[in-house]
Amino acid sequence: MRVNLKYKLFLGVLLVALVNVNAQSATEKWKGQISVGANNPIETSQSGNYYSNYINVPTVNLGVRHMLSEQFGGKLDVGFSRSSNSANSPEFKLNYTRVNVQAVYNFSKLLRFLPERIMVIGHAGPGVAFSKPLGNFSQNTYTYLNALGGLEFHYGLSRTISMYSDLGYVMALSGTEKYNPVVDGFSFNGDLIYISFGISFSLSGCQYC
Repeated sequence: MRVNLKYKLFLGVLLVALVNVNAQSATEKWKGQISVGANNPIETSQSGNYYSNYINVPTVNLGVRHMLSEQFGGKLDVGFSRSSNSANSPEFKLNYTRVNVQAVYNFSKLLRFLPERIMVIGHAGPGVAFSKPLGNFSQNTYTYLNALGGLEFHYGLSRTISMYSDLGYVMALSGTEKYNPVVDGFSFNGDLIYISFGISFSLSGCQYC
């Protein structure tokens, strides 16, 4: 009778552990992400005397991440950044929007020394950028390909929610000449570096957490 009781207790503990592991992995399968931060546009071709501030706000990133396994996955995200002129530049404002499809890699298995709540995720992939100056230069729009690479640092608040920071570099895949024929005024077809802070939340699993 005592052996039978121990056997049932063992099965009960094992079942709870398996359910808990499954819930953890299920909550990581689909994630929504939203973050806000700052940016620095970097012009890769001649832009006359137009220079932006080193730190510009806001940057807003929205994305959905899907993990195919514990380490590998994919991500679709949209980013918007606003920048403006520095003190020693003619006046301008710029709206920069990008859409990127990225591969995702979870470094947790390689960084086993980190606490369980901390996760480091790398992401990289191609996309399209849309630059649109405001005001007098609103016709100087530009659309071009880009490649984005970045690192996310997550801290788990619960099984379904984590806060995170994201540092990314968006490299322009455009020609050195923006327009043919050349147009007057400010325009942008360069790189962008950003840092943002936000929340990642589960879109799958853990219905009764």
